[in-house]
Amino acid sequence: MFHTLRRPDVLVVTLAAAGILMVTLGVRQSFGLFVSPLNSATGMGVATVSLALAIGQLSWGAIQPVAGALADRYGVRVVLVVGLVMLAVGCALTPFVDDGFGLAVSLGLLASMGSGIGSFSVLIGAAAQRLPADARGAASGVINAGGSFGQFVFAPLLQKLIQSIGWMGAMWAMALAALAALPLVGRLTAPGAATAEVPAPASEQRLGPAVRAALKDRSYLLLHAGFFTCGFHIAFLVTHLPGEVDLCGLPAGVASTSLAIIGLANVFGSLFAGAWVGRYRSKHVLALMYGSRALLIAWYLLMPPTEWTFYLFAAGLGFTWLATVPPTAAIVGKLFGTRYLATLFGLTLLSHQIGGFLGAWLGGLALSEFGDFTWMWYADMALALAAALLNLPIREARVQPLQTHAA
Repeated sequence: MFHTLRRPDVLVVTLAAAGILMVTLGVRQSFGLFVSPLNSATGMGVATVSLALAIGQLSWGAIQPVAGALADRYGVRVVLVVGLVMLAVGCALTPFVDDGFGLAVSLGLLASMGSGIGSFSVLIGAAAQRLPADARGAASGVINAGGSFGQFVFAPLLQKLIQSIGWMGAMWAMALAALAALPLVGRLTAPGAATAEVPAPASEQRLGPAVRAALKDRSYLLLHAGFFTCGFHIAFLVTHLPGEVDLCGLPAGVASTSLAIIGLANVFGSLFAGAWVGRYRSKHVLALMYGSRALLIAWYLLMPPTEWTFYLFAAGLGFTWLATVPPTAAIVGKLFGTRYLATLFGLTLLSHQIGGFLGAWLGGLALSEFGDFTWMWYADMALALAAALLNLPIREARVQPLQTHAA
């Protein structure tokens, strides 16, 4: 399934990108574990903490096309180093804030933007330009799996750290983890790394015209609309799953275990997604993923609120959690090529995070106004069904067996 990654130089690039994403996404996806400790320590209120994390969802997405454009223009190495340092600084400063504004700056801007810089758009774009065409689909699955494995590792570890050394110590541990990922940047960008395509000469289409052309493309806009939904329910769950567990009268460990299960299940989901984009049209893969989420949420609402309900729900949802990234990136690459993939996929991720902002923020408002998340679950189901349908009209050529270049 992954024979295209057997070359040592290809494998080094892929694993280095996966390792960086393991840290940046693993840290970011665990921020929801700090909602209750932050609220208890500072008295800010759940709505205020949720707003700061919602700002983080938006800034994580907003920075990605910017980071992608900078990486396309000036190189990946300096961009990734800046991102990891920003993530470390944001986490390190959070224990010193005591109001909503400070939290919005530390977690909502610094940490989230740093995580976004070292995330999908730059990493997948950098790998795509360094890998042969037949390895990109499998590589994107492995890179994506690295982020999911980070969630599997960081969620239970940070829960244990919060319980043992307190939430402040756990924040500082995340800062150290971000700095520890810096050597991987060198492995990803080292001279002699596998290269794929020669960048387009200056006489060919530049970044600005390429972006304007993409934003007029109907298929690209439909892809954005579907990815908006993905961001909405992922951010809602990452931010408010601990609150949902608490409403059900279950121990806090159920939330961290569920997040870890989501991450582990998505390791396998990401690997399969990376393989599927080489065999099936990506729009069909996405439609199937989004449709399955609506069914899973309906199942969850009908089941009794037990630990095993959460764990089974987490396993089912986790399989498609961020496995939407490889087929989404594949469609962008098919439509526009790899020259500006970091920028154009970054814009797609921005729409994902606009949905993420609403999912995190509206979840907090729903809890404050109604005392539970019932209406959020209904909105989740409706949006998932809409996303499944919106992906079907996307213009995408059939996948040819054993092809070496996506058309």
